[in-house]
Amino acid sequence: QVHLVESGGGLVQPGGSLRLSCAASGSIFSINGMGWYRQAPGKERELVARITRGGRVNYADSVKGRFTISRDSAKNTMYLQMSSLKTEDTAVYYCNADLVTVLHGATVGYWGQGTQVTVSS
Repeated sequence: QVHLVESGGGLVQPGGSLRLSCAASGSIFSINGMGWYRQAPGKERELVARITRGGRVNYADSVKGRFTISRDSAKNTMYLQMSSLKTEDTAVYYCNADLVTVLHGATVGYWGQGTQVTVSS
């Protein structure tokens, strides 16, 4: 019923930039919040950045000042602009959305399939 599709990952050198996108589609009534999470090899999933329905944002301390989360409500799309990338940013990045579907009328969390970001020289 609902699909989240990430794109924009790839290989980049330290200090470089990437822009990730997450497009939500399906029978969506409203999106209450969206966020980016990442999981590096051998580590647990962690929050990178999150944006609420009202536009409030928060970031992990490790990415503050380097990453910017944004959204285009008309397109049901969320973005993560990543700059000054470091090798420790290497991970699979996942899109998450808390949304209300037309069918269920209740808030449910959805996840995308993930996109690989590799920072290496």
